[in-house]
Amino acid sequence: MITRPLDLASRLRPEPRSFDWLFYVNGGVIVLFFSLFGSRFVLAPGLGVNFRVPTMPGALAGAALTTHRISVVRSDLVFVDDQGAINLAELRAWLRDAAKKAKQPSLLVLVGVGVPTTAFAEIASAAYGAGFVQVQMGAQEPTNPGSGGR
Repeated sequence: MITRPLDLASRLRPEPRSFDWLFYVNGGVIVLFFSLFGSRFVLAPGLGVNFRVPTMPGALAGAALTTHRISVVRSDLVFVDDQGAINLAELRAWLRDAAKKAKQPSLLVLVGVGVPTTAFAEIASAAYGAGFVQVQMGAQEPTNPGSGGR
C-alpha cells in the first residue's frame, strides 16, 4: 500500500464512533425540506426535451392570445401551469374553475406530436362544456431546410 513507506497510517485519526442516528436525522431533514420548500415539479415528470408541437402551414396567421395554457404529453397526462401533472378527470375540474376566473376564457392546448387527435377533441369538448369561449391547438410554422429556422 502507498501509506507504508511514509508510515502515514500511524498518523491518521482513529475511526469515528458509530453515527447511525445522524443518518436518520439527515433523512428527516431532507424529507422536511421537500415537504416545506419543494416544488410540485421537483419529483414530477416534466416536459422532455423531445416534446414537439406539430407543424402546419399558416400556423402563425391563425395565432391568438389565450388566457390559459395546457400541455398534453400523452392522452392521459396533461400539464397545467398552476397544478403540474394531472389526468383527464382532474382536468375537467380544473377547466371549470379556470373558466370561472376569466371574463372571456380561452385555452391554448399544446399537443405533442405523438398524441392522437381524439385526445385534443375530448379536451376541447370538455373546455367548451366548462365555459371556455375559444380553444386553440398550438402548432408551428414549418421551416425550410435552407432557411436555418429555429
